[in-house]
Amino acid sequence: MTSTSAARRAYEGPTLFSYGFRPFFLFGAAWSALVVPLWLFSYFHGGPAALTREWHIHEMIFGFLAAVIAGFLTTAVPNWTGRMPVIGAPLAVLVSLWGSGRVAMLFQDLLGPMAAMIDSLFLIAFAAVIWREVLAGRNWRNLPVCGLVTLLALANIAFHLRVADELGVRLALGAASLLIALIGGRIIPSFTRNWMKTRGLESGPALFGMIDRVALGLTGLGAALWVMAPTGTLTGVALALAGAAHLVRLSRWRGRQTLAEPLVWILHLGYGWLGAALILLGAAAAAPDLVARSAGIHALTAGAVGVMTLAVMSRATRGHSGRPLTAGWATTAIYLTINAAALLRVAAPFIPNLQTGLLIASGLAWSLAFGGFAVAYYGMLALPRPRAA
Repeated sequence: MTSTSAARRAYEGPTLFSYGFRPFFLFGAAWSALVVPLWLFSYFHGGPAALTREWHIHEMIFGFLAAVIAGFLTTAVPNWTGRMPVIGAPLAVLVSLWGSGRVAMLFQDLLGPMAAMIDSLFLIAFAAVIWREVLAGRNWRNLPVCGLVTLLALANIAFHLRVADELGVRLALGAASLLIALIGGRIIPSFTRNWMKTRGLESGPALFGMIDRVALGLTGLGAALWVMAPTGTLTGVALALAGAAHLVRLSRWRGRQTLAEPLVWILHLGYGWLGAALILLGAAAAAPDLVARSAGIHALTAGAVGVMTLAVMSRATRGHSGRPLTAGWATTAIYLTINAAALLRVAAPFIPNLQTGLLIASGLAWSLAFGGFAVAYYGMLALPRPRAA
């Protein structure tokens, strides 16, 4: 028995803090379901001064997305390193730092600069935890993951330095793109291969090779250029090539053979959104007068981030809570709803006459998807796993 599994078996505290994914997935999903309607109401009808466009952007990236990344990595890193998991009181402290940041950002007008300081603590602490575990476990393969988490923490600080908030957003989205490309490139072929084996299917996903390296390299290059110069032909070409490379990479993972299981095909669809988003961002960078940048931004955030987070959250939750690795009707409905939200949001800039209706419909679908996850998966996240019969 590894130290990781021994520590989990010995843990006798609240179930919610027995795994990192439990509190972060639950609270992150619930917060995401609240942020969008609060922002839309404030945008269309007026509301509290704190609920600005900047608050909405910040909370979707550094609130919601940061929580999902924390939930995934605090669960995965102990398996990568064989070290003790962050559970119990240390995990509760991390979650409290995240929650304090959400409250601070709601009351930033009252707290002033203190709100930024409180909010920045979570990602700084989380990055420190991930660095400590990976370095102590000599898990050199995952140093890039540590670096990307650190970039996310730095992007949050840049966002709070008002003169650099747009730079901070691009830096965070660039890091998110690389995380999806890096982690997705590991788990999607692996989960697909395992699923195909259980059904006796041959000719599984292609192994990691030159195409994968090219896709990752182009994504890093495109993201770096986009952070520093969001418009321009060079940036546009690099991003578009990266997007095309990801679609080629995706085609080698045989996603069409997984259509019988939503828990698997949703991962492929989420990764497809990454390729489409980078192509749209590239088009907007090269020809800003023809393609709205918001289409690419929301293909990345509502599409790639929204779909991939729900795909990973649902599979990880089912797997670690002892449930069957198959999607029921509620999970399938969540997947369909989040994709509808992404499609509606990406379409909005292209149909000006319907933009308001599309924004509202997209926001409603987003909240239904993440609120639906919080409700449907509450028992799996907050309650003990069922005893074996």
